[in-house]
Amino acid sequence: MQYQTLKLDITNDVAVLTLNRPDVMNALNTQMRAEITHAVTIAGKDARVVVMTGEGRAFCSGQDLSDRANADNVDLERTLRDEYVPMLRAIFDCPVPTISAVNGPAAGAGANLALAADVVIASDRAYFLQAFTRIGLIPDAGGTFWLPRQMGTAKAMGAALFADKITARQADDWGMIWEAVEDGLFETHWRARAAHLAKGPTQAYARAKEAIRGSFENTLEEQLALEAKLQGQCGKTFDFKEGVVAFLDKRDAKYEGR
Repeated sequence: MQYQTLKLDITNDVAVLTLNRPDVMNALNTQMRAEITHAVTIAGKDARVVVMTGEGRAFCSGQDLSDRANADNVDLERTLRDEYVPMLRAIFDCPVPTISAVNGPAAGAGANLALAADVVIASDRAYFLQAFTRIGLIPDAGGTFWLPRQMGTAKAMGAALFADKITARQADDWGMIWEAVEDGLFETHWRARAAHLAKGPTQAYARAKEAIRGSFENTLEEQLALEAKLQGQCGKTFDFKEGVVAFLDKRDAKYEGR
C-alpha cells in the first residue's frame, strides 16, 4: 500500500512507522488513522518489533482540528468508535513488541497514541500533554485507560484536569514511560532497543504481554494459573530450547521467534 501520511520501513525484522505530516506536527486526521491501522497490522506480521515515531520536531500533536472546523456537526463518538478504536486495537493487539519512540511533543490523542505501545522511549526534549480540557473535552484515544495504569490515579487525574505539560523526565520518574533519553543519543538508542527485541524470543514476548495485561483483572490464583499455561506454551518453542542450549554452551542465543 502507498501511504500518504506516514512512512513504513521494514529492515532486519524491525518495522519503523514514521508519522509524516510534519507541517502540522503529525496531527491525526481520518486518513492517517486508517493508514496507521493498516501499517501496524502489516508490520505485526512481517516484522518482529514495530516502532512508531514522528517526522520533524513533533511526535504527534493530536487530532487535526481542521477536520472539526464546524463543531456543530462533529460526531466525536462516531470518530472515536470507527476510526480511533481500530487504530488503538491494532497497536494493543499487535503480536510483536511495539515501541513508541517519542521524538518531540506528544499532545492530546497523540500522547495517548504513544502510550498505546508496549514500551515508550522519549527524547528528553519531548513532552506529553493531555490537552483535552483546554477545549472542553475529556482524555480519549485510550487516555483514561493508559494513564491510571501507568502512573497511578492521582497523577492521571491531575494530568487530565490541569492539562499541564509533563516533560519526558517527569514521565520517566512517574513511571508513565519506560525511559527518557538525551536527545543527541535518542535515535541511536531506540534503534538499538528495537534491534534487541527483533533478535529476541518473540513468542515469549507475546506471552509476557498477555500475562502482564491479564494481571489487572485476575486474582492471584487466576494469575498463577495463567502464568503456568503461558509458560508451558513457551517451553514448547524452539527459542526456549535454543536459549537453554546457548546458556549451557556459554554463547549468545540465536532466537528465531518460533
